[in-house]
Amino acid sequence: MTTDQIANANAELRNQSALDVVRWAVAQAKGRVIVSTNFRPYEAVVLHLATQVQPDIPVLWVDHGYNRPATYQHAEQLRAQLKLNLKPYLPKMTPAHRDAIHGPIPTTEQEKELKQFSAVMKLEPFQRGMKELAPTVWITALRKVQNPNRAGLDIVSEDKNFGALKVSPVFYWSDAEMEAYLNQHNLPNEWDYFDPAKADEKRECGLHATWGGAAVRS
Repeated sequence: MTTDQIANANAELRNQSALDVVRWAVAQAKGRVIVSTNFRPYEAVVLHLATQVQPDIPVLWVDHGYNRPATYQHAEQLRAQLKLNLKPYLPKMTPAHRDAIHGPIPTTEQEKELKQFSAVMKLEPFQRGMKELAPTVWITALRKVQNPNRAGLDIVSEDKNFGALKVSPVFYWSDAEMEAYLNQHNLPNEWDYFDPAKADEKRECGLHATWGGAAVRS
């Protein structure tokens, strides 16, 4: 889509329901659509929306191996409840191997090391998944309130890192709206989630940041 077409789509979809946004996204994809997840809090909302429109939609999940037990249990619960067509992608290096060679997960003070960690344990398997699944449309759970880097995005955006049209149906939703949706549809949530590639909720892991594109191409 051109820049003007994306702008028009955002204007058109701004007041549509999240379910209608997903229907629009699936229609644009012509059979080549995915939804990504990391099973963080509120992810069940977008997974439920996507499977309402296309029950067999591929669900791309990078399992970097550092998830807490509650997150893995949550993933299995949602896989069963929503009958997810889960497509897990794992890093080429196991967490035990990485830690033995490079030491503990980097902290927020170690920006260079944290980006290297993300490139190996998260971005590379995600890029591999995107190449194999080859979507033209990528549905995400991105929301404007999540961190300052996302305030400049919108419901529809061009993703230059992975070459797909990115659609975020709950982009303008608040936490309260997400919570209400979970309750309405009897969906579980998971609060023990931790992303080692971010180390902080206000950072980007690279999937939705410009620097991530260079990392996956290197």
